[in-house]
Amino acid sequence: MTAHAQWRRVNRAHPCSVCGRPDWCLYAGPEGDPTAAICARTESTKRCGEAGWLHRLKDSPWSSERRRACSVRLALGGGRDVGRLAAEFQRAADPGRLYQFAVGLGLSAASLCQLGVGWSAEHWAWSFPMVDAGGAVLGFRLRRADGFKFAVKGGREGLFLPSAGGDRLFPIYVCEGPTDTAALLDMGFRGVAGRPSCTGGITLLVELVRRRRPGEVVIVADGDEPGQRGADNLASALTAYVPAVRVIAPPKGVKDARTWLQAGGTRQDVEAVIREAPVRRLTVRAMAITGFKG
Repeated sequence: MTAHAQWRRVNRAHPCSVCGRPDWCLYAGPEGDPTAAICARTESTKRCGEAGWLHRLKDSPWSSERRRACSVRLALGGGRDVGRLAAEFQRAADPGRLYQFAVGLGLSAASLCQLGVGWSAEHWAWSFPMVDAGGAVLGFRLRRADGFKFAVKGGREGLFLPSAGGDRLFPIYVCEGPTDTAALLDMGFRGVAGRPSCTGGITLLVELVRRRRPGEVVIVADGDEPGQRGADNLASALTAYVPAVRVIAPPKGVKDARTWLQAGGTRQDVEAVIREAPVRRLTVRAMAITGFKG
């Protein structure tokens, strides 16, 4: 097959059907529906010298994923049904590859599944739905194996909320991004909510607090200066809607909640930091009226 096939170099218009990248790899067959690929990154049982590994695409999981992605794109057209797309992504997630993805992040596959993780073959990336305070899907955060993050065009920013949400018996623990949210779930916390960035999601988090009415919100900020500043801004907004707000950060030298977990951090460690954090409350100062004459 490799001796007689007419191999062509992949490009941005026709990326590799195996790794999804636009360079180094080769493909044979019609454009858009190749019959075989030599991937420079993904191994198979057949090595083709220095070019890479041979993958027969017909009747293989790679080609079926690519065809499914195309059918989703055509069916949804310009006005994408994001709820249906989330379900398509979740069905496309292979359990074995999801397990490997979770291990690479230092997380459990169970916590990622609580966040509705899926697989977008169209983008060759793992997908995390972003939702409103009621759980309706607004858009998607995508993450490739190399850590590159982006979003599905046409969607909106939202929160990362686990399927087993919190209730009034639990505080809301706010962190940044889906993997930090999964890390807090792996530590055993409930009522976790991930914001899309260190500055995003304030309006949605206010709505979430108004819906759940927790007694306390704990903001687990990233350890850098933007993360601390964003947490302070969010705390200022939330004190008008919740009795108590605390802001904490990982120990010095630890970037965020996920690296805290990877460094051996436990729920007890986080709770110890929470107990030491000052409570922030809304302060209403009375104005004295003097010298008024009718």
